[in-house]
Amino acid sequence: MPGTPDFAERVARSFARQGLMETIGARLATVRPGEVEIVLDVTPRVSQQHGFVHAGAVSSIADSAAGYAGLTVMPAEAGVLTVEFKINLLAPAAGERLFATGRVVRAGRSIVVAQAEVEAESAGRRKPVALLTATLMAIQGRDGVAD
Repeated sequence: MPGTPDFAERVARSFARQGLMETIGARLATVRPGEVEIVLDVTPRVSQQHGFVHAGAVSSIADSAAGYAGLTVMPAEAGVLTVEFKINLLAPAAGERLFATGRVVRAGRSIVVAQAEVEAESAGRRKPVALLTATLMAIQGRDGVAD
């Protein structure tokens, strides 16, 4: 199912170039064929006015997890670009860290559908806080960078 033998390295290189992920402190945790997990420690820099993690931060890690899950199944000459997503915010995102797990639902030649579930961890227990569904498009370019 992986698009290339070096899919994990491709994802890691591309993720390292994402300024937003660095800015909010998100990190790549797991990369498998069709699945990527991103972790975000909950800090005041990602909060909104009530102390919960801002929906923009939740959406960002979910979008990246789904997108990178898609990249794992794309050929070497293709990158990935999200063309649409819908997110359901299920509960306020609060806890010590968030886990966004992206999974490929269906991969075609040029379009991939993926989902990402975001869970908040508190005292070692996780609860779902968001669910994202994304449509991804294969683009020409190496490691997700368009020519």
